[in-house]
Amino acid sequence: MISFQDRSLIRSLRSLQRQRPVHEILGGGFLADVILWRRKNVTIGILLGALASRVLFEVAGYTMLSLLSKVLLLLISILFLWSRAAGILNRPRPPIPEMHLSEEMMREAAVFVRFHVNVLLSVFNDIVHRKDTKLFYMIALCLWMISMVSGLIDILTLGYASLVIILTVPALYEKYENGIDSYVKMAHMEVQMYERVYTECFIKYYIKARRSLLEKKKLLTNV
Repeated sequence: MISFQDRSLIRSLRSLQRQRPVHEILGGGFLADVILWRRKNVTIGILLGALASRVLFEVAGYTMLSLLSKVLLLLISILFLWSRAAGILNRPRPPIPEMHLSEEMMREAAVFVRFHVNVLLSVFNDIVHRKDTKLFYMIALCLWMISMVSGLIDILTLGYASLVIILTVPALYEKYENGIDSYVKMAHMEVQMYERVYTECFIKYYIKARRSLLEKKKLLTNV
């Protein structure tokens, strides 16, 4: 016969089994393909670009503004010389489409910004007026963790490390998911076993302590 505790353990183990693959959990689109290395050229290009930017910022000592200004200066110079040479040599000009922001695009951007700002203001009002204490503790904990992490490493190192983790951990998990799932299930079984033993011991000692207190109380009342 299977006890109630064993049945609960089996149900908890079944709940750990994933019903969907990793690719579907990540959205199943282009982003999931990149994260899981199904588009290796794009993933490798992102990693190499992040590594190059880290080298430029950390080793060469560039800042974001200086790098952006130099890249734009180089791009504009190349396009200007190309356009002048095309006019002189009677060649086609650079194939650059006309770039402008339409009124519809600006309206959509304004709606997007307005919606998210209103969400932030609503959260702020809930915290100030004590409508959601749990939310306050969650945000305070997140801000505290961010302050601790930012005190240990700079934003560029954090961003590069986060990108490397995002592009490696899901792919490794998808490749070795059977072994990882088995280890997770074994760890969960150990935790459930120790939790059950702890609960049984706690109940046993609680009953003993309660009986001893009741006996002492009876003795005191008899005296």
